[in-house]
Amino acid sequence: MDHLVQFSTGAASAEVAWRVVAEHGAGNVTLLTADTLVEDEDNWRFARQVVDALGCEWVRLADGRTPMQAGRDLRCVPSDRMAVCSRILKRELLHRYQAEHYDPASTIVYLGYDWTEMHRVEAAAKHWAPWTVKCPLTQPPYLFKQQILDLFRERGIEPPRLYGYGFSHANCGGACARGGQAQWSLLLQVNPLTLRAFRERIERQPSMFDADDWGACGCLMEPSE
Repeated sequence: MDHLVQFSTGAASAEVAWRVVAEHGAGNVTLLTADTLVEDEDNWRFARQVVDALGCEWVRLADGRTPMQAGRDLRCVPSDRMAVCSRILKRELLHRYQAEHYDPASTIVYLGYDWTEMHRVEAAAKHWAPWTVKCPLTQPPYLFKQQILDLFRERGIEPPRLYGYGFSHANCGGACARGGQAQWSLLLQVNPLTLRAFRERIERQPSMFDADDWGACGCLMEPSE
């Protein structure tokens, strides 16, 4: 039996990986990560330490686009109502890889939903069919997020720094398109976009920006009726 953990590089999915390896052995477990290219760099430090401690295989997949690039290609802005980023850069990517390399009849897929998210667990079972889905965090010991963070510290692995900033999850560098106002307010506090950061972002991902978009001066224009 193959055991595939959907490893987001966050604490919850890392705890799932820890439990699955403890039950089935590192040689039977593979961690699958869909890289959106915008994860905080400290997530990768955490992920590598977790993988090194567990000793299991780790497969890192990438579509090659960021969430905003995927949205641009589909002519929309990723949001909670149009989460094209999670669909294209995560779910579809992972589904294709699984279909190419594994057999649903002999594979179990593990997700990071916990005991407070039973409605998501039920929906996931239908969404992932015909794959068998399990969510170990819905079983004892029932842990809150802070307890999971403390548990990793006891293991000698510091959790991703985004949790320390106050984010409830560590997805997409704290800029998840599905986040609410509290998330974006916090992001503004901890990561304001300075001109230097803007320059570095252009240098890293020049295709995200329209070199012909100069805007327009409207200082002397009458307001439209």
